[in-house]
Order: sequence, then structure tokens, then C-alpha cells
Amino acid sequence: MNLTNFRFETDADGIALATWDMPGRSMNVITPEVMDELARIVDAVAGDAAIKGCVIASGKDNFSGGADLTMLQGLGREYERLKAEQGEEAAMRAFFEESRRLSLLYRKLETCGKPFAAAVAGVCLGGAFELALACHHRILADDDRTRVGLPEIKVGLFPGAGGTQRVARLMQTGDALQMLFKGEQIRPLMARNMGLVHAVAPKDEIVAKAKEWIRAGGSAVAPWDVPKFKAPSGKVYSPAGMMIWPPANAIYRRETHDNYPAAKAILTSVYEGLQLPMDLALKVESRHFARILRTTEAAAMIRTLFISMGELNKGARRPKDVAPTAIRKVGVVGAGFMGAGVAYVSANAGMEVVLIDQSVEAAEKGKAYAHTLVTNQISKGRAKTADRDALLARIHASADYADLKDCDLVIEAVFEDPKVKAEVIGKVEAVIGPDVIFASNTSTLPITGLAKASGRPEQFVGIHFFSPVEKMMLVEIIRGGTTGERAVATALDYVRAIKKTPIVVNDSRGFFANRCVLAYVLEGHKMLLEGVPPAMIEATGRMAGMPVGPLSLNDEVALDLGLKIARATEAQLGADAVDPGQMKLLTALVETHGRLGRKNKKGFYDYPEGAPKRLWPGLRDLQPARLDPDAVDVEELKHRLLVVQALEAARTVGEGVITDPREADVGSILGFGFAPFTGGALSYIDFMGAKAFVDLAHGLEAKHGPRFGVPDNLLRMAETGGTFYGEAAQQAA
Repeated sequence: MNLTNFRFETDADGIALATWDMPGRSMNVITPEVMDELARIVDAVAGDAAIKGCVIASGKDNFSGGADLTMLQGLGREYERLKAEQGEEAAMRAFFEESRRLSLLYRKLETCGKPFAAAVAGVCLGGAFELALACHHRILADDDRTRVGLPEIKVGLFPGAGGTQRVARLMQTGDALQMLFKGEQIRPLMARNMGLVHAVAPKDEIVAKAKEWIRAGGSAVAPWDVPKFKAPSGKVYSPAGMMIWPPANAIYRRETHDNYPAAKAILTSVYEGLQLPMDLALKVESRHFARILRTTEAAAMIRTLFISMGELNKGARRPKDVAPTAIRKVGVVGAGFMGAGVAYVSANAGMEVVLIDQSVEAAEKGKAYAHTLVTNQISKGRAKTADRDALLARIHASADYADLKDCDLVIEAVFEDPKVKAEVIGKVEAVIGPDVIFASNTSTLPITGLAKASGRPEQFVGIHFFSPVEKMMLVEIIRGGTTGERAVATALDYVRAIKKTPIVVNDSRGFFANRCVLAYVLEGHKMLLEGVPPAMIEATGRMAGMPVGPLSLNDEVALDLGLKIARATEAQLGADAVDPGQMKLLTALVETHGRLGRKNKKGFYDYPEGAPKRLWPGLRDLQPARLDPDAVDVEELKHRLLVVQALEAARTVGEGVITDPREADVGSILGFGFAPFTGGALSYIDFMGAKAFVDLAHGLEAKHGPRFGVPDNLLRMAETGGTFYGEAAQQAA
């Protein structure tokens, strides 16, 4: 056979080995060409009596990341073309058949009459793991790099090549649904214990063991094709089934609020599929998959969370004419919660770290945070004691600024006070080399203003982490008025090295993310002061798609910090720059009641020891009025919470803070959890349509005031029918 993406060979025992190794790619992906070649391999194995069976393995470090999602985007474009030329029915029929092509191929492999075994090392996700599930035997490499899983839900899709049907026949239904809903990557031993794979072995033995299984007479019949097969949880319509499905539906509603069509399709596909023989069940799954592929949610999430995020992670916004920077040693000034987190992620990426604070004891306390984090990983089996010892050895705690002299990059994470930061800048620049980049982790203070304290402003840049640093994947790179290209490139190289996603924004108070976050929190405060019940505010935030309500979010970032930022803004920009009702509310909470947020276990919520948090009953006394809950329009509350953030995002584009819509969308989801099903703050507008969004905002402005005012750039787009992505493409052309 003349194959491009596979190597195919047969040994003396008649056992074939198909090695998937796509030329010119670091990762195997499923493309139309790969499907064609795999079909030829199945035909060759099935049609040659001398071949007893076949092992599928990878010639790369990883097995495969799954399907090329741009291929699925292409299906949508082809559907629109056929719809225009031949009508909707013909287009839908072609779309359905093409979208189930992979599912039919895997079923062909599964029923060809010859045993297939998958020997998996490295990452094996999505459609690639569905290929493994279609094989009759699965063996994983027992190493730290190997992971399997079906993460399609994270980009608005679901496993549409047999994944929902095979997983639901391998595991208890409740466990299968949980796995499909979460989309997590699973380690080898866990996958074996869950019943997803048959064996785990050292990496260099997996192909030999897979061949041995075939040589020993491995069956070419999948369990569900054996007569009288029974699913692990029994029939859907049975006493046991009724213990599963009603609560599963309730959990789905609680977790998604019906915002994610793919999650509902998973539930429906498993529910309907388990009542049917396998071929019909796969057809049902394919029908749901074809429908989900055409949803706005899938289009938005694929664009932002797969394509745009991938491009940003690969350096799409890095200055092209600056040579790559190798960062070996990082200085971190300020060993508080943020500084300690920055020190940890830097050391975890293999860098040497100098952690500076006012005293060695304070610096050691920051270093101890890294010890705690790795110890937690050890207790979960994700790290070894030697890993902890090596990481801690890379962090040098000190109170002496002279220890920063050999650093390639220095990041300050001290108090949000321009005077304190200016003092630190002077001390650091007195000891570091002339070419070293200095970065501020300020969350709101403009970089251009802070850079005035620097003797080398072109080497001064913002690197804004989100809390907690070790968990939050977004980092804002802030380009000040005097920041040079080398400083931006170095910051991007550093963020890439610590395996986080960067966005580059121009300077302004609050930059991008915090401006949107503050708008969300303010809207929650306004609702509270209007008399909306606090529980309703929080519930509608989650119903709108946010990870937490605005009051809970305010507790996380600290109420006293919010008050401090508001007062600093008022001092610098005047009383009109702050909301008087919000100032009064925060002052009462912080100064009258001593409620600072989660950090002192008292904020909008109470945090009792060993019990779930609960809203503070005293909030009622801070409300000037109280509305009847039945009279409150929940849909309007949801719109307010999303629209106020999207408007702020649109303003950042109009002001030139955001220059690439990909960064606003990726940043809004990773930075503050803006309803992921929308694709991000700007995609929320684009997919709704600028005119429809502007009409919605005008209605809210008439009722609730100028914070819902529409910026000029968005008014212009509403008139022309433009989009943020369309305008960005025109500017790039």
C-alpha cells in the first residue's frame, strides 16, 4: 500500500502494525486523508487471510490530539454552499453523511472480522481515543505523559464518532456521563480502573504486548456485539435506570443552566442509544452530532477556545523581528500571595528564582507556599518528594536586592501603591544588568505612569497575573506608552515558558480584564442596592454562564481591595469616576462591619469552618429597598450582567486597548470566566449581531442609566452590519 500518514508492515506471525506518523506535523490529527488511509488499512487487514490482526500505534511522542477542528469548520461552510445551490434538505443530507464519516469508519474497523489493538503512548484525545475505543483491545503506556479522554465538551461539541455509545457500554452510566460531561484527561492506571482500557505496560513494551494479545487469539468481536450483551447499569427503563436518569437530568440543569447544547446532546445520545442496538445507537449519536456542529455555541467555542487560543499560545502576537529570549533566572519582588504564586510557576517551569521581600522570614513564607502546593500534588500522586525538593532548591528567598544581579527578568508584585512601586523600581534597577526587562504585576495602575520611575522605560512592561497564579491560565502583557518591542517579546517568551496563555493589551486603568470584571461586580452591587434579593443576583450570574455570581467574585478579590481601588480612582480622576452607591456599600461592609471577603471569612458571604459558605443575612439591612422576587425579571438580570461586560470590552476596542478580538475573547473566558458558551465578550456581540446587541443595550440604558451607553465603534458596526472579527480581518489584509 502507498500510504502517506501511516507506515504499514506485517511480521512473520501475520500480525500487522499500522504506525500513524503524519509528515511535517508534530502531532497526528484526524483529517480526510487520514480517514481514507485508515479505511484502506482496514480493508487490507480484513481482506488478507494471512493477516491475523493489526496493532495501531503512533510514530510520534503522542498518539493523537484528535480531529482537526478546522476540518469541522469546513463542513459548516460546505453546508452553507450546498444550501444556497441545492436547498436545505440536500445540504443537510450531505452534511449528515459527511459528519458521520468517522463514526462509520470506526464501526467498519470494529466489525471487519479481524482483531485490532491500540497501543497508546502520550496524549490520545477526542476522535483519536474514539479510534482506540473502537479497537478490540487497548493498552496504554504507564508513564506521566500518557493521557486519554474525550474533551470535546470543552469546545462546544461532544464525542460524535461512537464515544458516547462505547463509553456508556464500558462503564456504569453515572460514571460514563460524568466522564463525558467533564471532558478531563485521564491517566493510564485510572483509565484501566475505570474499564476504559484493558492493560497498562511500560512504553517500550506496549506494541509487543498488543501483538501478543492478537497472537493469543484476541477476539475480533466487541462486547456489545456479543448476543445477550448487558450494559453495566442494566436497562434504561428499569428500577436501576430510574435511579440514574432523573438525577442525571437535574445535575445537567444545575451545572449548565441549558446554556450548552452539547451537554444536553450527550445526555440524550446516551439515554436513547442505550435502548438501541449499536448500529442504530451510533446513527442516533450522529444525528445529534450533526445538529450540534451547526450550533452558534459550537462555532463560538471552537473559534475562541481551540483556534484563537492555539494561535495566541504559539506566539501570534509576538513581535516578529525580536530574537527569542532564553529566560533562566527570574527575580520576584514581593513574597505575598501573588509573588509567591509567580515564584512557584517560574520554578515549576525549571527557572531559577530569587524571591525578595522586606525580610528573609517574609520571603521564606512565600517560598513555603510552593512547598504547600507541591505537597498537595504529592498527596494526590501527581508528584514525587524529589520533585518538591528540586523545585524548592530553585527558589532562593532573600531580603537583599543585590541577589537580583544575574536575573534575566524581574517581576514586582508589591502593594498597589505607586510610591511603594517607585521605590522598588529604583532599588531593582540599581543592581540589575542594563539589558534586563523589568515587569510590574500591577492589576490596575497604568504602566505608563509607573514607568516614569524607571531609568529605562523602554524595558518596562506589565505582566499581570490572575489569582490564584498557579490555577489561572491567563496573563495580560501590558504595553505602556514607552514600552519597547523587546520588552513585549521577552514577556511573551516568559509566559509561554510557564505554559500560560498571553494576551497583549495597550495601557489603560484596569487594562482589559479588570475593567470588565469591575463592571460585572458593580452591576451586582447596583442590583443589591435596587433591592434585588442577594441569592437571586448570585443565581442569575451563574444562569447567565458566569462561574460565580458578582458578590461571590467580589469576596474572592477582597472587598477592602475594591474599596482601595475605588478611592485611588476617585483621588486621581475625581468623584465622577466612581459610583457613590458602591462606595457607600463597600465602606459600610469594610469599615463598619469589618467584612473584607473570603480572606477574613466575612464578606458578602459568611465562611463557617467546615461548612459551605452562605450569604450574610445582614445584607438585607444594607439595602435601601427590597423588591418582591416574583416581580423581578430574571432574563433582564442575566442580560444586564453579560451586556455590561461586553460593552466594556467593546470600549477597550474603541480606545485601542484591545487591538485583536481574539485576545478579548480568550482573555474574557480564561481571565474572568465570561460565559464560555458565547465564545467570549466580543463573540457574544458578533454572534448576536451588532444591531440586535445595540438595541438590547439601548433598552437597558433607558431603564438603568448611562453605564449601558453604546460606544461609537459599536454604533458604527450596528449601522454597517459589521463584526469585530470582520473589521480585524480587513485591517490585517
